[in-house]
Amino acid sequence: MGRRRKAREVVLQVLYACEIGEEPVELVLDDRLSGEDYDEDLQEFARRLATRVDREREELDTIIAERALNWDLGRIALIDKLILRMGMCELLHFPDIPRKVCINESIELTKKYSSSDAKRFVNGILDSLYREMEEKTA
Repeated sequence: MGRRRKAREVVLQVLYACEIGEEPVELVLDDRLSGEDYDEDLQEFARRLATRVDREREELDTIIAERALNWDLGRIALIDKLILRMGMCELLHFPDIPRKVCINESIELTKKYSSSDAKRFVNGILDSLYREMEEKTA
């Protein structure tokens, strides 16, 4: 498994723990990263992604709600919502990561941590944002 994929898994676990335990992201992230021997690149990427997702949470949820037609945000499984926040955050705020990689990595997380039906849902939402971003840059 690549370092960035491992970092994404750590971030997903941290965000999930924060949602359930209502703890600050920085505290949970520090605890999670100190428990294992992670290299500096993994730690730096995980910190950037986790803190950015946390900071942009309201914006990301608004984007999800706009694209999840006929779905109330509260009805979306927490793990799927977290994966969508992460994928959207990467698409919008991490220009060094190719957009297709952001979507693919989100789908891989969904395959591993969610239901089989969720990957189509996550792919559809992220693809919608991707296409909108491509139109704006064309």
